[in-house]
Amino acid sequence: MSKKIVLIFNTSKPKAVEAAKKLLTSSAFGETEFLLPKNSALLLGTEGTDNFDGALFALILGGDGTFLRAARMLFGKKIPLYGINLGRLGFLSTGLPENIEADIKQILDGKYKLLEREVVRGSVIRDGRTAATMYALNDLVISKTSLSRVVELQISVNGELLSNYLSDGIIFATPTGSTAYALSAGGPVVPPNVSCLIMAPICAHTLFARPVVLNGKDKIAVELMSRTAKLCLTQDGQLGYELFAGDRLEAELASEFKVYTIEPYGTSYYDLLRRKLSWGFNGTGERMIPND
Repeated sequence: MSKKIVLIFNTSKPKAVEAAKKLLTSSAFGETEFLLPKNSALLLGTEGTDNFDGALFALILGGDGTFLRAARMLFGKKIPLYGINLGRLGFLSTGLPENIEADIKQILDGKYKLLEREVVRGSVIRDGRTAATMYALNDLVISKTSLSRVVELQISVNGELLSNYLSDGIIFATPTGSTAYALSAGGPVVPPNVSCLIMAPICAHTLFARPVVLNGKDKIAVELMSRTAKLCLTQDGQLGYELFAGDRLEAELASEFKVYTIEPYGTSYYDLLRRKLSWGFNGTGERMIPND
């Protein structure tokens, strides 16, 4: 029986398109079958599908943005994800382009670790009803539009008032998203195996407003106190929803969804941090503290 791999690539990146073409014509993986979503299959002149049942894993060619879109596409399917970085930073798409074939063979041989990652669920409550529900692997962000003034957000945790923030917005990030927008807002770096939710105000108008790490079972409610401000709720920085005065956002880690990612043997999250954040290295890539 042939092994199935979901192949998702960034259709706007020529390098990703070329890499996908090479994989489809490669004979290096025996009877392995690549399953492509219909929209990207059209670009390559091949047949696509909406049925990914039985896939061993999903291979993602692109940057972290492509990885986030792939994660949302496969929510609930329990198909682990592995990304080849053809973008910039690559905190999620960690594989190197020159190692694509070797990485695929290693994964097909079962030589990898599986990481379970939390997903944050947000529900917009409007006039007593749920107007929208969304899921994000990285973060949900409430932010003002370009012409808005500072906004006031009232935050409650498990029904108890925590604080009122005067700020440009607020971030609710998973551990996976701790190295994304939340990091630039002063939040901590949290390994993906820690169950928690990070709350980080954006440009708060007080010196005492600081990011908070909440328990993985906490339920957060955000009341929009500014009656004239125009606000936007974004999902992984890719999908946006307009928020209105009187709306309430309820956010918590989702119990119904997890995202599984592949970490090949010989790599680790802490190795990734050292490389991507240049910890212990100077600007030329040399170690600041030489080996003994």
